[in-house]
Amino acid sequence: MNIFLAAVGVLGVSASGPIMAATAAPALAIAFWRNALGAVLMGGPAALGRRREFARLGAREYRWTAVAAVALAFHFACFITSLQLTSVAAATALVCLQAGWIALFNVLRGIRVAPVVLAGLAAAFAGVVVISGFDLGLSREALMGDVLAVAGGALAGVYTIAGGKARESMSTGTYTTLCYGACAVLLLALCAVFRQPLVGFPPAAWLGILGVTVVAQILGHSVFNHLLAVISPLVVSMIILLEIPGAAILAAVFLHEQLPAGTYAGLGLILAGLTVVVAGQGRARRRPGTEPIPPAPPALGGDVQP
Repeated sequence: MNIFLAAVGVLGVSASGPIMAATAAPALAIAFWRNALGAVLMGGPAALGRRREFARLGAREYRWTAVAAVALAFHFACFITSLQLTSVAAATALVCLQAGWIALFNVLRGIRVAPVVLAGLAAAFAGVVVISGFDLGLSREALMGDVLAVAGGALAGVYTIAGGKARESMSTGTYTTLCYGACAVLLLALCAVFRQPLVGFPPAAWLGILGVTVVAQILGHSVFNHLLAVISPLVVSMIILLEIPGAAILAAVFLHEQLPAGTYAGLGLILAGLTVVVAGQGRARRRPGTEPIPPAPPALGGDVQP
């Protein structure tokens, strides 16, 4: 059963990129509806059933949740925009550098990182250079998409760290309600600032928005949340990395994406480097003086806290 659920989860997160790339709606609007619907579907019940927990929250929880919500909002804005500028395969691989950014942030914070993790980081970011070089040969628009995807990955790292801090004393449901809700409000404001419409889309676009909410949020990330209760976080993190080749295959089949051979070499470098980073961080859990990758909050896959 767990293998079946893992396959469903990988398919869900892998399909999110192609679905959003094919959705004929502004990037900020897609991000808003995804989070607004996610807040209702996943956070709504918590608002009714965990009133006492909401009452006990202090400034620390609200502060870290606010940081996470801001990072999540800009993560989605960057990632979904990148999908409309560059290939799904490249955007997915570059945004999946989240684990690498967390390890790099640990280095900048003075936290000891194993040499093997640094080697993995070097390989992953070398893959970024390879992909960006080939995309520059295609168009400046594709290169801008790469830059936005890399920024989206860094913001996902900030979101994960902040969310991990917030959820030290918050349940998944409570955190989701506040974070998704605040994220949706911020995205609503960004839509107003950049004058991006929230309605008036063709039926196919609404199906795409509903699809990414159900496929990515419910069938993807929520499944991984469940698996973290029964499978090692390291194993789940390794499974999630299958999103990189999964998204590339789905984009090639359904969106007919054809990439230069060098781009696939870059994808391979990122996948190999992140595999080393995740495995190295997993070993770091057993060594004193190191800080492993924190559990990711629900929007991007993460642990379940009662």
